[in-house]
Amino acid sequence: QLQLVESGGGLVQPGGSLRLSCAASGFTLDYYAIAWFRQAPGKEREGISCIASGDDSTYYADSMKGRFTISRDSAKNTVYLQMKSPKFEDTAVYYCAAKDEEWDYCSPRGEYDYWGQGTQVTVSS
Repeated sequence: QLQLVESGGGLVQPGGSLRLSCAASGFTLDYYAIAWFRQAPGKEREGISCIASGDDSTYYADSMKGRFTISRDSAKNTVYLQMKSPKFEDTAVYYCAAKDEEWDYCSPRGEYDYWGQGTQVTVSS
């Protein structure tokens, strides 16, 4: 069974840090572009970051640059999203997704093939 499972969400203070994990089972993440999306209450889902297969090139939405870091651990078949200095507006459910994309390219847009169930991140003091 092909599955993505997010973990690591929770309550974090502004200016703190949090690392989200996206673990795959049933397939190898190395061959897929992996993206992180989020959806805040009352808002549309937005793509915030992705990492390509092949060269692990990355993309970040403008508001995430310098604060979030996406990375891949092939040995653990896991992709991470390190959140640094989160803000109140980062509160959302975070999802990871995998796409059978061309090599060395990713975009957090378009259709993704596999999705996780989401993990809640709440930024609050």
